[in-house]
Amino acid sequence: MRCESPQANAGMAWGEASPAELAVIICSLNGRDGVHRCLHALSEQTIRGRLEIIVVDDGSTDGTGEMARAHDVKVVRHPVNRGLAAARNSGVRAASAPIVAFLDDDCEPEPDWAEELIARYGDGVVGVGGPVLPEVPHSFISGYIKRHNPLEPLEFNLAKSDKIGYRFYLYLKRQWKADEPHGVRDVFSFVGANMSFRRQAVIEAGWFDERFRFGSEEGDLCRSLARVFPSCHLVFTPAARVVHHFEPSLRDTLRRSRSYGLGGARLYRKWPSMRPTLFPYPVLVLALLLSSVSFPLLAVAAVAAPQFLYLRCLRTAWLERRTGCLLDAYIQLAQEACENVGFLRGLWIFRHLAPLPASEPAEASSIPVPELEKML
Repeated sequence: MRCESPQANAGMAWGEASPAELAVIICSLNGRDGVHRCLHALSEQTIRGRLEIIVVDDGSTDGTGEMARAHDVKVVRHPVNRGLAAARNSGVRAASAPIVAFLDDDCEPEPDWAEELIARYGDGVVGVGGPVLPEVPHSFISGYIKRHNPLEPLEFNLAKSDKIGYRFYLYLKRQWKADEPHGVRDVFSFVGANMSFRRQAVIEAGWFDERFRFGSEEGDLCRSLARVFPSCHLVFTPAARVVHHFEPSLRDTLRRSRSYGLGGARLYRKWPSMRPTLFPYPVLVLALLLSSVSFPLLAVAAVAAPQFLYLRCLRTAWLERRTGCLLDAYIQLAQEACENVGFLRGLWIFRHLAPLPASEPAEASSIPVPELEKML
């Protein structure tokens, strides 16, 4: 597949009929209200007339499909829940536009979101994504999530090496360095709630792997794309913004971390070149706590250690003059511990997952095509 610009109709006047340039796919399981909000935001896009909108109702029982039909969009219905990767594949099959974009049902794109995505598809680009910004009720946890947004793209420096030593270096750098990458740039993989790809590239890369029911399906596809199209680019543009609506709680934050760990175990089982994704600091703190049984002073060291291990949290508390930010280190430690638990559990659950062959992308040709319902 050649990596070419999709903007064949860029010279057409506003209001003229033209084939859709971008298919927006919203996958949902019982997310009726969120889908309604997302569809309303899509109706206000600056290039609404160039969009094809598809809702994949993945076995919902709350009337998600019926509500979507009222918005006069394409609806794909799964009679039973098949998982996020399968839902994304159904949306790609139903699409006719050359680019497919994905939104979660709790997300709301800004008015120029679609236009910004399309604008970045130059030669050599197979995918474009943007930021997912939390919009949550005010609380300590919401402040923590805004300071440590988990829905960030994986940066391109990850592509340099899968070696454990290099990954540990990047991990330390992320904990201690305040500066984050800015601007339009190549990345290693996108966040599933705000990403887009050339439709043909998704097909040639082997589709989304439907064994990934939830978590890491986007990272898996990005790895497949890099394998099939090694000279092409995944571009992140900060201007293509999506707002993420959810109710924050510590329990939900830790639950999500455990799910990320499960997804990481799937990737590790599938991709032979990957190394185990285990965070070292929870292991270190646990070792200090266990040792404190014989050496009580180590209990003090275990309590103080997170402040020095996660220096960004200490720096934030100092710069913002907010002592509450000191708790960030302990929440981050708990998140990493939950992700480790999820990863270890996933190693057992996915122990029979067949690894990817050395030279061929994953196949999805046997995946059945669900019924497509198009509203008139």
